[in-house]
Amino acid sequence: MGKKKKINKLRSLKPEIAKSRAYTVIVPILDKEQAERIVQIALDLACSRNGRVVLVGMVLVSVEKSLTTGTTQAQASRAILESLRTRFEGQPIYIKPRIRVVHRPWQSLTKVIAKERANLVILPWRPEGTEPLFAMELDQLLGHLDCHVVVVSGIVPEKLRHILMPIRGSQETPLILEVALSLAKAADAGITMLYATEEDPSPTSRRTYKELARISMKHPRIKQELRVADNALSAILDRIDRHDLVIMGASEAAPGRGSQAIGQIPRQLQLKDIESFIVVRTHQPPPLGEMGKWDKQEPLPATQTSVVVDKWFAENTFNSEEFKDLERLVAMKEAQNVTISLGLPTLNEEKTIGKIIKTVQNWLMTKIPLLDEIVLIDSGSTDYTVEIARDYGIPVYQHSDILPQYDSFRGKGEALWKSLHVLNGDLIAWIDTDIVNIHPRFVYGILGPLLRHNTIQYVKGFYRRPLKVDGSLQAGGGGRVTELVARPLFNLFYPELSGIVQPLAGEYAGQRAVLERLPFYIGYGVETGLLLNLVECCGISSIAQVDLRRRIHRNQTLGALSRMAFAIIQVFIDHLERRQKVELLSEVNRTMKIIRYATDSYTLEEHPISDQRRPPIITIPEYRARHGITDWDETEIDWQEDYDPEEGLMI
Repeated sequence: MGKKKKINKLRSLKPEIAKSRAYTVIVPILDKEQAERIVQIALDLACSRNGRVVLVGMVLVSVEKSLTTGTTQAQASRAILESLRTRFEGQPIYIKPRIRVVHRPWQSLTKVIAKERANLVILPWRPEGTEPLFAMELDQLLGHLDCHVVVVSGIVPEKLRHILMPIRGSQETPLILEVALSLAKAADAGITMLYATEEDPSPTSRRTYKELARISMKHPRIKQELRVADNALSAILDRIDRHDLVIMGASEAAPGRGSQAIGQIPRQLQLKDIESFIVVRTHQPPPLGEMGKWDKQEPLPATQTSVVVDKWFAENTFNSEEFKDLERLVAMKEAQNVTISLGLPTLNEEKTIGKIIKTVQNWLMTKIPLLDEIVLIDSGSTDYTVEIARDYGIPVYQHSDILPQYDSFRGKGEALWKSLHVLNGDLIAWIDTDIVNIHPRFVYGILGPLLRHNTIQYVKGFYRRPLKVDGSLQAGGGGRVTELVARPLFNLFYPELSGIVQPLAGEYAGQRAVLERLPFYIGYGVETGLLLNLVECCGISSIAQVDLRRRIHRNQTLGALSRMAFAIIQVFIDHLERRQKVELLSEVNRTMKIIRYATDSYTLEEHPISDQRRPPIITIPEYRARHGITDWDETEIDWQEDYDPEEGLMI
């Protein structure tokens, strides 16, 4: 069984919302203008059948542009969905957590309809030229959605008193009547039923009209029945000033017949700037000749990878501002019954550690109980880092004292791996401790996506990193190893990760149940290794990134950055060796010649830099005992063949 299959069960760590078999109405949310009113219409229609409403955030990007250009719109779309969640709190609404950023919305929408077993979808309709993707493709869409469709043109008034319902006795008449009655009941409005008889109706249409005429005599919402010898468009225009809303059926043309699908009368109403009307279309399976053409209408871009990465970037890139409502984060945490730990890895950080602990404690523990614990994991500081932390009352561990029977090695990755043993939370967050401009967003920003989206297992932070040169800060000058080494290598060998803005950033969080099943490199390569292992076992959709805005920290020397780059390159080669089953490096290649400059000479110093791997910590018996793990499946993790139990390292 492959790694992806072995770890698929991890994606069910959070309980999914049960999908009811009740009547389901889908609403794609594209912008704020119509959203609230359309959602209210959807609720009126769903509640009349004791059903529910499913909201899907969608961002439409022109085919000429990269999907990544929809990133900012996706963040705005999440904000709209959150406002709708607040506005309709307590109503039977489920918001799909993932925003769809797409060139063509219909494929994504059809998948949602199938997954949610939808009965009805409500779409906005803009005049042609104002929103081309909807205006030009609406006809095509109507023939391919596997459910009934309600199209809303304009903004339906909040206070409805009089609804005009033109009918022709077509197969759409029952749906027209259902929509009209549901909205009339919700608004306490009356309905005028209009039947234009200029064209000779078919026998079926006459029978349908007679049945409706009989019903109208008894139904309290149908206040008036008009039969006029006029064409339907003229009859509607003559009476529209006395009604708040028109509800009509689409054309009876077969699906896939281009401009006939929406109907000529609705098009004429839109051209005449009628403020608001609703068009309904009963689901009709497409003719056999039309089936299978949907996926062939647009040529694929140059590479499948670019499509995946662009889509991931737009949909899984967040902004920390999206999660600044801390009370809402706490409510999500409590609803999921999870605990959260923050680990602070340190080595001589006395200048910054006090402010970091004070800020995070004050905002995220005292004022708002988002964090359950803050723990400092030190790597042998010789300054006052440990004393300062203890003064603030947080637990302090030397990483060399954690699981000492498995030896101890120098390196940040070693501290993080061992911290999993002493941290207790279901969600684990780590932040670097040299941050000068600390703010609570460095913590809640990386936790937000984990709490909001049950498909996300790991979150990376990114930010603008000013570089201090000659005493002044140059905006965007930091991250030199990232741009010169890490990102080029990701693009070359793991292009699915090429959308990660700052793969080496020290602020990240993840699900314990995933982190405990990953190997950790003990040194500079820990961040790179986690990303490579995550994408191989869980896929790119399990990873998200968050804009933490601006970060000021201590910049390292060029020599230190050179050693970091050397270790990171080794991590890539190590993964390539394992993936390709080849040996690219020998031990002699794991030492680096460092050039030392003296006043009148140069010398070479040889430094061994080998970023070894710790095994998944769940393989350690002491870890399983401390965290009460008794039923783990060893076959989930491919680690035994290259593990040295005496040293606790993967070889």
